[in-house]
Amino acid sequence: MQRKPTSPGEILVEEFLKPLGISQAELAKHLGCDYKVINRIINERASVTPEMATKFAAAFNTTPDFWLNAQMAMDLWSLRNKKFNVQSLIRPKSRTRRSISRTKRSVI
Repeated sequence: MQRKPTSPGEILVEEFLKPLGISQAELAKHLGCDYKVINRIINERASVTPEMATKFAAAFNTTPDFWLNAQMAMDLWSLRNKKFNVQSLIRPKSRTRRSISRTKRSVI
């Protein structure tokens, strides 16, 4: 069983806020957003949006992809055991005699 990925909120706190000595409120003010947005991301009650990923990237010299990939890993991990009642629209192709003989002719 795979371990739970590190959330973008945990990355934000452990890799950026603590080492830089920045509070959630200070970050929110710097980014021009509400404190609640930062707090919800940190507490895994909200996802990192492309807009926030772009702001984080600018503030911490990372890329938006870094933040969005961390979020996507969390989202996919949380869905791993969910059962979807969806059947495939793609049916396996069966090889018939006709398709086999066409293949042989094209080779010759």
